[in-house]
Amino acid sequence: MGPKYTLPGLPDRGRCLVMGVVNVTPDSFSDGGAWFDPERAVEHGLRLVDEGADIIDVGGESTRPGAQRVPAEEELRRVEPVVRALAARGVAVSVDTMRAEVAERAVEAGAVLVNDVSGGLADPAMARLVAASGVSYVLMHWRGHSHDMQSRAVYTDVVQEVIDELRDRMEAMISAGVDPGQIVLDPGLGFSKRPEQAHNWALLRHLDRFHELGRPVLVAGSRKRFLSRLLSEPKGEERPFLECDAATAALTTLSADRGAWAVRVHDVRASADAVRVAAAWSDGGKALVEGRFEDADGTGRGRR
Repeated sequence: MGPKYTLPGLPDRGRCLVMGVVNVTPDSFSDGGAWFDPERAVEHGLRLVDEGADIIDVGGESTRPGAQRVPAEEELRRVEPVVRALAARGVAVSVDTMRAEVAERAVEAGAVLVNDVSGGLADPAMARLVAASGVSYVLMHWRGHSHDMQSRAVYTDVVQEVIDELRDRMEAMISAGVDPGQIVLDPGLGFSKRPEQAHNWALLRHLDRFHELGRPVLVAGSRKRFLSRLLSEPKGEERPFLECDAATAALTTLSADRGAWAVRVHDVRASADAVRVAAAWSDGGKALVEGRFEDADGTGRGRR
């Protein structure tokens, strides 16, 4: 297990956290349209909490490869009511956005984490917003928007280059006023990383190296194409995204054992089980109470 971190507004369970995904979009790669209606999105978020999610990540703009951007007004229309309703129920809510305007409104509505896949590069105002609000912030490795990001996936040493680029972005955010204690780092699996060149697997194999940056690490590999390709049929057909949840749970177990602070997943129940398996594995069950796992803060799985 890796170093322990406490972040503003976020739970500390004494184990790897589970971030459940709620895509309020019509076109996300694995579940686009399923939760596009705000009421259904809120119901889904609460169901994920009941299944063991510690954080709910609400996003209103698809970042799948090839996706085109939506106007800020539309992104706000999608996410703000969902963030507000979930936060009012006591849920720790993250907003998945590259826009400072959307992040600001979401924080006002109760979000305690901004998950920015661009690492502050898409909107120069993001650093000021994060610094002023004091909110926790996920800084992901990013080389460009979805429509052309895969053309930028050119590396000599993918692990070292991603580490170096994350360090540069973190230093830039700190120079702009963001407290280092607000920052979570994300290696950006699937973003400017080619599955056919195994970039994502190299990053995962060396996940422990990211601890040298001194900040918690989020792993977001759920249902991504590198898993679909790994599980391809003999004739080459890639496994459908929705049939990759068992592989995602395996990835969760290994990531938690390598010290991930949190995993971002669509199928929460399996990963909620997996992080508890990893925690018990890490110390040979010493922290168990009569063989049962109890979170460090005294809360139980699925309690709101």
